[in-house]
Amino acid sequence: MALSARLEHHLSARKIPYATLKHPFTVTTAECAEAAHVPGDHLAKSVLIHMEEGPMLAVVPSNHQVDLHALQGMMDRRLGLAGEEELRELFDDCDLGAAPPVGEAYNLPTVVDDSLTGLDKVWFEGGDHRTLVEMRGRDFDRLMKGAKHGSFCCMH
Repeated sequence: MALSARLEHHLSARKIPYATLKHPFTVTTAECAEAAHVPGDHLAKSVLIHMEEGPMLAVVPSNHQVDLHALQGMMDRRLGLAGEEELRELFDDCDLGAAPPVGEAYNLPTVVDDSLTGLDKVWFEGGDHRTLVEMRGRDFDRLMKGAKHGSFCCMH
């Protein structure tokens, strides 16, 4: 599968340069970082969050998790983790658990943890469990310009 069609279209429409990095099949982002030999704090992970108004995508480093309490405070609303069924429906061109962190490509409001801003390089799942998207940090920052930013993650 490589990249999801919507992600590929979104990156090309915004003229965001990127490369792809193949790696052995992995299930978790921690395994992915290890298999692809990339630092976990530079691998962006997507977490689908459920709000009363609908879903939202939270983006954190792969070696961190979303601090729901901090995110609720930042968003000033009650939040919860979305279920697998909602993930499957929204990211229907991706393998389950390999959703790209580019909510804009899926018409999803997105919030990005500050720790992913200003890095030299960023990697993220592109839609399957064998391919990472690799880009310069400044291109990732440009890609995430429309997202809300804040500090809402903690170590595993």
